[in-house]
Amino acid sequence: MVSWAWYKFCNGVKIKKGDSVSIISGKDRGKSGKVLKVFPVDGKILVEGIFLKKKRQRPKKSGQKGEVISIASPISVSNAMLFCKHCKKGVRVGFKISGDKKLRVCKKCENEI
Repeated sequence: MVSWAWYKFCNGVKIKKGDSVSIISGKDRGKSGKVLKVFPVDGKILVEGIFLKKKRQRPKKSGQKGEVISIASPISVSNAMLFCKHCKKGVRVGFKISGDKKLRVCKKCENEI
């Protein structure tokens, strides 16, 4: 049986695929990128060009050289903030209900994200 707190944590990720985020902590602090994938159960997101790790790849054919490639790794949601286009920086997210839709809004400028 999954507790209510765990259910709320897993479904409480306010960052969605395709959003622009700015990184607020870690080795890539200050950078921004687009969210490629969200892992709500783990509380992690995959951001384009952020937290790159090197992977050594073996040669696939004989005579071909092995190579080192960079792969983006997931980071914790707590290390990223949603990027507001109007404020031009990372902001907290609020919600506003208009009609039948629940919209995400910037807490500073109250514009829709």
